[in-house]
Amino acid sequence: MNYNYIHNEKEKNCLANTTPHLRKQKIMYQKLPNATLLKSGHLSRQFRKIGIFTFHDACDFVWKLPYGRTSDKSNWLLVLSERTGTCSTKHALLKALANELSLNINLVLGIYPMKESNTPGVGTVLEKYGLEYIPEAHCYLEYKGKRVDLTRHGIRCDEEITEFFIEKNIDPDDIGEKKQGIHKNYIKKQYGIDKFKKIWAIREQCIGAL
Repeated sequence: MNYNYIHNEKEKNCLANTTPHLRKQKIMYQKLPNATLLKSGHLSRQFRKIGIFTFHDACDFVWKLPYGRTSDKSNWLLVLSERTGTCSTKHALLKALANELSLNINLVLGIYPMKESNTPGVGTVLEKYGLEYIPEAHCYLEYKGKRVDLTRHGIRCDEEITEFFIEKNIDPDDIGEKKQGIHKNYIKKQYGIDKFKKIWAIREQCIGAL
């Protein structure tokens, strides 16, 4: 494995510690088409500067970055400079790179029931408020009907995120206001406008616990 792009020892340890239970998840991005990064493409050049030369290598790199919001959560380019990302920014970056490489991969926004079994870390918050789940917006890649989720590396879940209330194809630049608008409207419809602020505040606590 090429470690040219690693900034610190913690990141190196994270990347090197690929245990058997991660092998199935690792194969996920191998279901996507692969291509050599362009010498002329803007995003390709950014990845090539840090020793990444194929789309699959880019997927591996982005997947293994720590989970966290960038300083501007709608700016997916910051994933490369700030070395962190969420489901939205990580997959938007990879979708933009796929577009540059003419790879027919979709970026999908789905609303799913977020709970401890599929999103480890949120259980304590949900239990505190007596909730089984909260509808959460999640972004991932899709190719030929197969979902590919490269959000969090090294996390063991009791169940994969497979149940979605709605799914929509979006563009990388839709992960800001448009994504949030779709998410908020769904919560308002399910819980009502009066309960929206409370549910959204609990949701923010859940995200903070990840």
